Amino acid sequence: MSEGIGVLLADDEDLIRTGLRIIIESEPGLSVVGEAADGAAAVSLARSLRPDVVLMDVRMPAVDGIQATRALTVAEGAPKVLVVTTLENDDYVYEALRAGASGFLLKRARADELVQAIRVVAAGESLLFPAAIRSLVAARGAARAVPGIGRLTTREGDVLRLMARGLSNAEIAAELVVGTETVKTHVGNVLAKLGARDRTQAVVAAYESGFVSPR
Repeated sequence: MSEGIGVLLADDEDLIRTGLRIIIESEPGLSVVGEAADGAAAVSLARSLRPDVVLMDVRMPAVDGIQATRALTVAEGAPKVLVVTTLENDDYVYEALRAGASGFLLKRARADELVQAIRVVAAGESLLFPAAIRSLVAARGAARAVPGIGRLTTREGDVLRLMARGLSNAEIAAELVVGTETVKTHVGNVLAKLGARDRTQAVVAAYESGFVSPR
């Protein structure tokens, strides 16, 4: 894989993959390392090509993007998965986030938004859209038990609520009047206690458990 951020495209539509490739390869530091037309091929190629980011369509034949995301994100050193979808209020998007995707982007997004999203998730951050996640959880209304929620300290709970609002570490630090390193420690503890891969999974768990109300 070339230097910079390597991206694997997973979409069953040739035109979509071609458009994504053109955008990505026009940007310095980004390259497309492979293309897949279904989830099974995406998993296989990701394991051999080791991209930094997988742009994953959720609705694909045979193995869909949810199954592929789940298979990819359980592995050590897994790539970041960024779901690309036509509808944000979609059961497939919700399940992909639960499966380990770091965020999602609409196919109608601008080219600069796509590039920024790739850079954000490649850097280890989550692409959080608090309003959209609230909407996704509220539409389902079903809560689930998250045992780790009860193990959070008061301050870790405060941090999780601010994460659910989409605040960055620096913004959380300013809100709580603490240092950013302290916030990083709290965020790490929250992820560990909730068994979450990143902020997106932590926020979904917070809403689903009722710890944070989507309404």
